[in-house]
Amino acid sequence: MKNLFLFSLLIVTALFNSVMAQWKPAGDKIKTSWAESVDPQNVLPEYPRPIMERSSWKNLNGLWDYAITPINAELPQSFDGEILVPFAVESSLSGVQKTVGANNILWYHRNFEVPKTWKNKEVILHFGAVDWKTEIWVNDIKVGEHIGGYAPFSFNVTPFVKAGVSQKLVVKVFDPTDKGPQARGKQVANPNGIWYTPVTGIWQTVWLEPVAKQHITRIKTTPNIDNNTVVVEAKVDGAAYGDVIEVTVSDNGKFIKKSLAAYGEPVVIGLDSPKLWSPDTPHLYDMQVAVVRGGKTLDKVKSYFAMRKISMARDQSGIVRMQLNNKNCFQYGPLDQGWWPDGLYTAPTDEALKYDIQKTKDFGFNMIRKHVKVEPARWYTHCDKIGILVWQDMPNGDAEPDWQMRNYYTGIELERTKESEEYYRNEWKEIMDYLYSYPSIVVWVPFNERWGQFKTVEIVEWTKEYDPSRLVNPSSGGNHFPVGDILDLHNYPGPELYFYDPQRVTVLGEYGGIGLALDDHLWAKDKNWGYVQFKSSDEVTEQYIIYAQHLKQLIKTGFSAAVYTQTTDVEGEVNGLMTYDRKVIKIDEKRIRNINQELINSLK
Repeated sequence: MKNLFLFSLLIVTALFNSVMAQWKPAGDKIKTSWAESVDPQNVLPEYPRPIMERSSWKNLNGLWDYAITPINAELPQSFDGEILVPFAVESSLSGVQKTVGANNILWYHRNFEVPKTWKNKEVILHFGAVDWKTEIWVNDIKVGEHIGGYAPFSFNVTPFVKAGVSQKLVVKVFDPTDKGPQARGKQVANPNGIWYTPVTGIWQTVWLEPVAKQHITRIKTTPNIDNNTVVVEAKVDGAAYGDVIEVTVSDNGKFIKKSLAAYGEPVVIGLDSPKLWSPDTPHLYDMQVAVVRGGKTLDKVKSYFAMRKISMARDQSGIVRMQLNNKNCFQYGPLDQGWWPDGLYTAPTDEALKYDIQKTKDFGFNMIRKHVKVEPARWYTHCDKIGILVWQDMPNGDAEPDWQMRNYYTGIELERTKESEEYYRNEWKEIMDYLYSYPSIVVWVPFNERWGQFKTVEIVEWTKEYDPSRLVNPSSGGNHFPVGDILDLHNYPGPELYFYDPQRVTVLGEYGGIGLALDDHLWAKDKNWGYVQFKSSDEVTEQYIIYAQHLKQLIKTGFSAAVYTQTTDVEGEVNGLMTYDRKVIKIDEKRIRNINQELINSLK
């Protein structure tokens, strides 16, 4: 028996070593320490959607076949090699690190099995995000397509899978990067300066989930702290008249309340003396949502919610201030790009994904501006749990009209094509639907620095109407229009209050950019830049504090929030609080935390 065990162990070890030999990070760029923890047999193993969780699922991350072909080619008969999903093909952790470009197509292929225990269940195929236009085949049958690089999507593939055999999955992706009008954020074909490497294809977890024929597809929770209620709405595929939505609320394992409503009606839950969520006390209530028919539970998911309110009101001086839970709250945090030297859009591990948020909190900030990128669902749950307010940008795309950041109400906008407008509207709605129930998100930002900015009044008014529970920052840094809740100024390197809006909240949406290039932690050996550059951590810290002290005075005269550029270095930018590989904190953490807390507490 002992010899048999040793033989089995040797076989398993050999198979593992064989897989590892087939994959290794590509290229010689810097990497985070978490890159060493990436296991191709167990990539990002955490459940990908903790705000709507089921107990059974199957992760499809791992090594897939890939091929890059001309744009009009059919599915290739042979492949170029293996790629580690869900890392973009241009990334080091993909094991490929090749550019696809606007004239080519990226193909993926793998086989999978449906567990026997899923018998009589519907099988849902989920994609966290794929950039940009995606087509899916299961067993050579096209099951659907999706356009957009930042929101999750899924297909019910039950009719197309075969019992007891291996299933074939093929994914086709086209992404023109900056050669198309779609949302793309900072990606460009030729990275330089503030523009970064393209991200093509699958960049978030791919997974299977067994569900009942009648199953919940979306949960929408809206808290109201003024009347101590939370409203829960559930969308159910396959629902019928007479079905009931049952919501059970608990707090740290203690049952609080159960409420029911007929499907199609909102479930309204009253809470006695609810605990409020804030960065200081990020309290979350646990929730189970179930579909019930004739007393039998058809489907149920675990979720959570928070009781919090974001609003604005005048202070004693008549300045319009942001309020959290009906109290003035100065929101202050870094511009967070969410890029990684080894995974590009994709953090190498969940621990890495959480790290940037935790360090932001450790630095004394209470907010993050998620800049022209949308993160995986787990990132927002980490923010909810750690206690960080989030401003969520729409990733910019298309062309850039003339930038009038220092002219008020210019009316300058882009004339986008009908197709381009449709891309924007569809994806912005998808993103808002995807993120609606995360309590950490308090501000929507539909445009940044005029990039792709069009029909501003219409887009902002639609955003406000679609989600009246949050504030809308219409155009961070201009072009400015008298619409929405916020006037957002950008100024580098130091803070400056050159406009003030007496009817809306006035914020400093970007400033800072203090640069420090550290050898052995650089993406590029030359062409590194910040808005100002220094030679040591002490110098960077001193300059940061000088800017912060100036900002503190401007808070008294009008600013109600501010965003410092930025969390980490990104490719050629060396103006991060941390290096791109997250191995060096570039400032005196204690001093920075103290001054940051001074700024935040200045309105309390």
